[in-house]
Amino acid sequence: MSDPNLEILAYEMSPLGILCLRRRELLSQPGTIVTEVTLNHEFLMSSLYTDSERALSQTALEMHEGNDLRVLVGGLGLGYTAREALLSERVAQLEVVELLPQVIDWLTRGLVPLSSELADEQRLVVTEGDVYGRLADPPAELFDLILIDVDHSPDERLGEESVSFYTASGLLAAGQHLREDGILAIWSYAESSPFADALGEVFSEVRVEPVSYDNRLIDERQTDWLFFARGCRC
Repeated sequence: MSDPNLEILAYEMSPLGILCLRRRELLSQPGTIVTEVTLNHEFLMSSLYTDSERALSQTALEMHEGNDLRVLVGGLGLGYTAREALLSERVAQLEVVELLPQVIDWLTRGLVPLSSELADEQRLVVTEGDVYGRLADPPAELFDLILIDVDHSPDERLGEESVSFYTASGLLAAGQHLREDGILAIWSYAESSPFADALGEVFSEVRVEPVSYDNRLIDERQTDWLFFARGCRC
């Protein structure tokens, strides 16, 4: 029997597996509509709790005092990391690199909550590609902020392409894409001391920030982890 509170917006095969975009009304909170993404039938992201995704942009911007900032975001998702950065007038240009063409298509077709807002944003460019591969290559251009929100954590990745990124050598290559005083920021749903140590080998300043929130769906307090680094010893 179909669920009248659940609408499947897209269900398609991707390079990472079966990708599903769905919209539903919360039974526990009538009138609250959320958009969710699953990958291979496992929960990936939701529009209900976006505190840590937004904090990734907010904190990176707070750490950088400059203007006319150029920002690179790895991973489009539902768009909250990119949108939060674009709320700042100090951001002159923002490029999102997204691996999955299906996710870009959702934005183009107006299927995600921020579609109309991001579609009208002249500073935004969305590029299909592998952000990890791009950061491993010599830079063609430099950025003030590089915000990565792709994998679950440094130790639980969506694919093997990103393994080297979380090592000192991978971070050294990524750091070469930063302008002077540039900030590298990474989202994770779990703390990772080995990754923090790798950042410390490459950057002179490292910050690890927990972001906690009450997940009412499972009646549990959850914590995501944000890693920030500046001062690449490139």
